[in-house]
Amino acid sequence: MILVKTASEMKNITKKWKNEGFQIGLVPTMGYLHEGHRSLIRKASDENDRVVVSIFVNPIQFGKNEDLKSYPRDIDHDIAVCKEAGVDAIFHPETSEMYADGFCTYVDMTDLTEALCGKSRPGHFRGVCTVVNKLFNIVNPDKAYFGQKDAQQLAVIKRMVRDLNMDVEIVGCPTVREADGLAKSSRNAYLNEKERKAALVLYRSLLMAKDLLDGGERDSRIIIEAITDHINKEPLAKIDYVEIVDAVSLKKVDRIADDILVAIAVFIGKTRLIDNMIYEI
Repeated sequence: MILVKTASEMKNITKKWKNEGFQIGLVPTMGYLHEGHRSLIRKASDENDRVVVSIFVNPIQFGKNEDLKSYPRDIDHDIAVCKEAGVDAIFHPETSEMYADGFCTYVDMTDLTEALCGKSRPGHFRGVCTVVNKLFNIVNPDKAYFGQKDAQQLAVIKRMVRDLNMDVEIVGCPTVREADGLAKSSRNAYLNEKERKAALVLYRSLLMAKDLLDGGERDSRIIIEAITDHINKEPLAKIDYVEIVDAVSLKKVDRIADDILVAIAVFIGKTRLIDNMIYEI
C-alpha cells in the first residue's frame, strides 16, 4: 500500500494504473475510519482492480462555528484499517496541497442544496462539491463510493456528475449501523455514555415512520409530527430538521405517492447527528 501526499504523485500513479488497464475505485473520506467506511472499501475492492481511499478533512465544507478543529483524526488507525482491507493507495494531502495560496475556484449547486443540511449549513455543499470534483480530477476513478447515511450528499454528487458530464460512476452503499441501530458516524466519538443512549432516538423515530408508512399513512405532516413528538420526549435531543422529501429531487412532499426520503438531523447535546430512510412506494 502506498501513502501519497501530493496531487501530482497521485495522478502519476493512477495514470500508470489506467495505462495498465486497471479499473480504479475511489472511496472519499475525512478519515477516522469505522465500519461504514470499511463497507465502502469492501465494495470498491469487489468491483475494481485498484482502490484509492482519500483521507482529507476538508475545511471548506465546515461552517464558521462548526467542528473543524475538533473533528476526530487518527491517521495511524486509518492506515492500519486500509492495509487490512487491501487498499492500494491512500491519498492524504495537506490543506495547502488541496487549496494553494490564492485558491478561488469553487463548484456550486442550487436546488438540491437548498433544503435539509444545505439549509442548516450554508456553504457546506459548495465545499463538498469542490473537494469531490478535485478528488475526481486527481484520482480519475472509474467508480466512487459514498454512504447512504449522507443521503443529500449522495444525491448532490450524483447530480454534479450528471450535470458536468463527469466520466465516473457514483455507487451509493447502505447505511451501516451499530447493533442497536445507531448509524455509524465519526461524530459518534463525541458522545458520552448518556448521549450515546439518547442518540438512539434517531433510529427509533425512523422505525416509527416506517410503521406508519407500512400501515398506509401517506400524509407527510402526520408522519413528521409523530417523529417530532417522539424526538422531543428525549431531554438531550434538539431537532434541527425533520423532513419528508422526494427521493430524487429532494423537494418537500405533502402527499406521498412516490419513493421518499425521510431525513432527520438532531443535536444530541452539542453533537449534530443525521440519519435517514428511503421508503419505496
